[in-house]
Amino acid sequence: MFSPMQRRILIVLMCFGTVVLLTNLALVTATDFGLRIEKLQLPESLGPGKNAPSLSGLLDYFNLNKPTQAVDQHPIAGLMADAARRFREYDSGRSKTFAQCVKKYRQKYGRHPPPGFDKWYIFARERSVYHLDDFDQILDDLRPFFSIPPLQLRTLVRGLISEDPGPSGIAGLAITSGNVSILTSAGNWRAETFAGLLGVFSAQLPDMEIAMNRHDQPRIVVDWETLQTALRLEEKTRAMPPKVRNEWTTPQLAIADDTVLPTAEWFAISNKPYMDLAATACPPESYARNNATMDPAVADSKYKLLHSGGLVSNFNVSSDLCTVGPAIAELHGFLAAPLTAIASRKLLPVFGECKVNVNNDILFPANMYYMSDKRYDYDGTKDVIWENKTERVFWRGISSGGIQTKENWRSLHRHRLVLMSNATSLAASGETYSILALDNSTAKTYTETNSFAPVDFARKFMDAGFPQLMWCLPDLDCGWLKEWFNTVPQTTMTDQFQNKFLVDVDGHSFSGRWHAFLKSRSLGLKATVFREWHDSRMFEWLHFVPMDNRFDDLYTLLTYFIGLGSSSSPMYVPSHDFEAKQISSQGRDWAAKVLRREDIEVYTYRLMLEYGRLLDDDRDLIGYGGDGSEMVEKWR
Repeated sequence: MFSPMQRRILIVLMCFGTVVLLTNLALVTATDFGLRIEKLQLPESLGPGKNAPSLSGLLDYFNLNKPTQAVDQHPIAGLMADAARRFREYDSGRSKTFAQCVKKYRQKYGRHPPPGFDKWYIFARERSVYHLDDFDQILDDLRPFFSIPPLQLRTLVRGLISEDPGPSGIAGLAITSGNVSILTSAGNWRAETFAGLLGVFSAQLPDMEIAMNRHDQPRIVVDWETLQTALRLEEKTRAMPPKVRNEWTTPQLAIADDTVLPTAEWFAISNKPYMDLAATACPPESYARNNATMDPAVADSKYKLLHSGGLVSNFNVSSDLCTVGPAIAELHGFLAAPLTAIASRKLLPVFGECKVNVNNDILFPANMYYMSDKRYDYDGTKDVIWENKTERVFWRGISSGGIQTKENWRSLHRHRLVLMSNATSLAASGETYSILALDNSTAKTYTETNSFAPVDFARKFMDAGFPQLMWCLPDLDCGWLKEWFNTVPQTTMTDQFQNKFLVDVDGHSFSGRWHAFLKSRSLGLKATVFREWHDSRMFEWLHFVPMDNRFDDLYTLLTYFIGLGSSSSPMYVPSHDFEAKQISSQGRDWAAKVLRREDIEVYTYRLMLEYGRLLDDDRDLIGYGGDGSEMVEKWR
């Protein structure tokens, strides 16, 4: 016979098992995330020396006393299910051994892996890298440079770092006998951080010189026809000779002292329409080069669900300027009036932290993510569980993103976000927005309506503002802009985690806060035109919520997650808090696996192996030539 206390504990444990089962069933039958709950935190009352909670208390703890929301037919449910399916394919196909990794490399790229690939693999495994094959961005960035002979490529790099670093915005770094040094006198925190990152594995790299962009805006834009010629030449160089050397060539051919170093031919495009330049890098049939004659809906259909509240169905295409550029050319600060943009039309090997899809910069993980800076690092000391967060949509940032004038400020992306989130501004403008709402309380289908007036919703749930106004013309302190915006108190990164929903948009370039948002227990909503090293690792609708750069889907998203009205209201959207929490949890768990400092090191190490091969005089005769079977696998 069990004692009363033992019976209570047994009942609690049975209930706990039921909770796990019900939660997994909910995931499968509702949104089909394809992920299961492996760990569910027990109440503190079940800890050592604690009294067992009541059954009602346990149900309250796991939020099971509330009636469950019936599965409806909102398009977001389908988008979440599709994301789970794509993630399962991504996850199930990853290599588990060195031999698999080598085989997949050759199948993907038509080449042997670079020299030192076996050492890189050990480095990655020792750091518990989850996905050993997700490095396509590296070859995408480097492919065009196979069209340039190694000595010529090294000469281009030497020319880049020999120019005056002040006007050029280029920092030069070198690896010599395994040691990293900064070559240019105008080294800055970006160069110093990058040098520290390279130093982690520089002993395994050949001697090389590196040209790094010191600015936060991308640099290289090669016209489409020229780039296609380079890519065709790269394809012709693909080969897997039966015998290759798993070592670097030493010494390399020297750049002659009397060589006239090439110049980058930089030109400033600050405060000029960026799409005028970007369109030249787009295919002839693209919307960017045919927007005067092409139906805009055709471009939208490539990445949005039409007549569904503007929902983004393909986040990658949503930042493709060849597709969306004309529609947002005046709605994004970088496209309308970039602040410090300096560009070249030449194919130059410049390493940068971000780019738009038409740029040919070589991406590396942003220094902001690797350095230790409390303004941008995730600190969970003030983060709280989802149920304890305020149901609020939160954004803070300075008025960056482009040069602001009295003529353009209303169109710039950060300013639009604040205006769209402010009840006073919304009341004054009388603007209405598109959302998806149920026709009535018994309906399961959603209909798009363009008549949603968000004044009351914004007043209750939204908090977006500028703590500081800057980068205006003609006066830099933005005195005239202060007539339209009241500045709000600054908040720390950790204070933001008190809110359920965190919006992340671009500044002058990429947002350095995005990693912290993903690692938090809040839900990140993301709009951007910039590409970064980690993009292929993060799945929209599974790890975060995508937003269109026009923000025309903003209220469709927010009314879905937060809810609107009641079943008797003329415009009703039931709350989907469970789905919001689930995406947040999945993003947090995944970021903890693939966005660590270790992942940054492993990505950059592999990038530099590939770059080192490009610079090698015997690039076609070196590489790892084995089948991987000799590797002793010590890792699970």
